[in-house]
Amino acid sequence: MRVLVTGGAGFIGSTLVDRLLAEGHAVDVIDNLSSGKLANLAVARADLDHEFTFHQMDICDPGVAELLERRRPEVVFHLAAQIDVRVSVADPALDARINVIGSLNVLEGARRAGARKVVFASSGGTIYGDVDPGDLPVTEAHPQQPVSPYGVSKKCVTDYLYAYRELHQLEYTSLALANVYGPRQDPHGEAGVVAIFAGRLLAGERCRIFGDGSQTRDYVFVDDVVDAFVRAAERGSGLLCNVGTGVETSVTGLHTAMAANAGVPDDPEFAPARAGELARSCLDASRAKLHLGWEPFTDLPAGTAAVLDWFRAQDAPA
Repeated sequence: MRVLVTGGAGFIGSTLVDRLLAEGHAVDVIDNLSSGKLANLAVARADLDHEFTFHQMDICDPGVAELLERRRPEVVFHLAAQIDVRVSVADPALDARINVIGSLNVLEGARRAGARKVVFASSGGTIYGDVDPGDLPVTEAHPQQPVSPYGVSKKCVTDYLYAYRELHQLEYTSLALANVYGPRQDPHGEAGVVAIFAGRLLAGERCRIFGDGSQTRDYVFVDDVVDAFVRAAERGSGLLCNVGTGVETSVTGLHTAMAANAGVPDDPEFAPARAGELARSCLDASRAKLHLGWEPFTDLPAGTAAVLDWFRAQDAPA
């Protein structure tokens, strides 16, 4: 099967690319390398037995639609996005240009290419907004009331996917991802607290926690998330599916566990809470289990240990 992955040089996207190539698919990647790295695709680019093509291009470029039409993928995995909640609050127009207009370029390309399906990376941490604690873990039936422009843009794209399904018979599955973590995640970004903590703990530096640290997140390992994407290529059409563990972990609890694993003191510093951040977030993935046959298989201790090991390996002499 020929597939195309937008954002395929990112940490989730490149892990997905490796899985798709291992399964024998022909893979095209579109990435502008603003946050993705060619190093993440080193294995994909080095193995000449794979049919793999990289295209350095921004999804906001209208030429993306022409590229998809030319490459004619059967399935499009759409992961490219502006992912920083703070950026979306400071510059909502930029967020909308990338996440909405850019996504429309991808959808138009998929339509013109005669693609069978689009699998979209939505955000389970933001599309539902501030959820009452009694409604956690949140299901897909919960009202979507995002409180950040980033969450609004992710909700909007799923609405467009529904419209394209009705108008053009382009199937979709939208995956509402919890807080994804794992090897290759950028420790200098906003979205990867596990990577940020790992980088600082191994460097002997204190980690910064925004707010009082009681805010919770649902941390799901990248390999598990990639498994959901692969399954969604064939299943779950027309659905929004949560992809998470159903387990809440506080930021202070995460730090305590990772500090112990790294063998350093549990001594974070605290800073004021950031605008647009949710107090609690946790996803019910029962629908994904039913319709995709998916459930998480990596617990947080094993996943964070893998991240620390990966960071150690990056710092090891060649």
